[in-house]
Amino acid sequence: MSPVPITPIKVGHVDDVQELRRSKPMKIPTRFVRDIDERPTLETVALPPPCEVPVVDLSKLMSGTKDVSNAEISLLAAACQEWGFFQVVNHCIDLGVFERIEEVAKDFFMLPLEEKQKYPMAPGTVQGYGQAFVFSEDQKLDWCNMFALGIEPKFIRDPKLWPKSPPEFSELVETYSMEVRKLCQSLLKYIATGLGLRGNMFEEMFRVAVQAIRMNYYPPCARPDLVLGLSPHSDGSALTVLQQDKGGSVGLQILKDNKWVPVQPIPNAFVINIGDTIEVLTNGKYKSVEHRVVTHKEKDRLSIVTFYAPSYDVELGPMPEFVDKSNPCKYRRYNHGEYSKHYVTNKLQGKKTLEFAKVQIENSS
Repeated sequence: MSPVPITPIKVGHVDDVQELRRSKPMKIPTRFVRDIDERPTLETVALPPPCEVPVVDLSKLMSGTKDVSNAEISLLAAACQEWGFFQVVNHCIDLGVFERIEEVAKDFFMLPLEEKQKYPMAPGTVQGYGQAFVFSEDQKLDWCNMFALGIEPKFIRDPKLWPKSPPEFSELVETYSMEVRKLCQSLLKYIATGLGLRGNMFEEMFRVAVQAIRMNYYPPCARPDLVLGLSPHSDGSALTVLQQDKGGSVGLQILKDNKWVPVQPIPNAFVINIGDTIEVLTNGKYKSVEHRVVTHKEKDRLSIVTFYAPSYDVELGPMPEFVDKSNPCKYRRYNHGEYSKHYVTNKLQGKKTLEFAKVQIENSS
């Protein structure tokens, strides 16, 4: 999941935002202050209007009548094509597990700093506690603390990074991740069906799918108009599954029609988004969408994110079903492991990492 950098990466001093909030609540270090064109607007931060992201009912897909199921598949297909995001309700994941993973993640972030630092995220990697995607001493930082783990296949795990405290953390992450994996498999089946493909097409292609989990904690920020909780980016995965804490601030924003629009979470729902992998496979029919996180002056926010992607040894490229004269091939074939390495060794910067896969058109002039 996380390649070891060949040469040491100098990231400079990186403040832990929870400690910064605790010791100097009104101070925003320069490295967190965004350039003017990157800053969220005050009205967006203060009064986020709800975003009407489509809502998909998994129970209708799985157990509805043929007409109900087909109607929900059509809704899912439209959500993927027009939004790249949707919320899923009635997802069959036990609400006890849903709530407990939120509690145990919060408990971890509330541990003393020296305890969390026993599981450090090395510069240039994406597992452990710290800030990912930081590669230089002058790079702007996100107002966020992260804790990430590789889940499947087992060889991507780093046992040294699995916390001993809270005591139920590891067991609960295992249970939760197994349930979310089933959810991803179900959703991909219906996404494939909506595309006119065999239901098991993606699962067969992905083989032993790669799965990782990342927990993000965003403390309140005295100047939410100056910072970002998470830089704009698309995801390198096939699917991303987001759980947002109850009572937290509305932080997620998606780029819709060139405007940053907040996503109002539905209680006990997951927010799902299409990743770069699906964009490539469908030759752009379904697109990964830029998203970011903003902070709040008084409320904190916790999110739990699962990334689901093909095995590293899978070769990807546009499927022939989505390539024709009116829609020529937009992406080259590549090894997914190489793309994953490219993704995690570059800073988050919109959809720039997807340029790795794009067909280069020569200038004839």
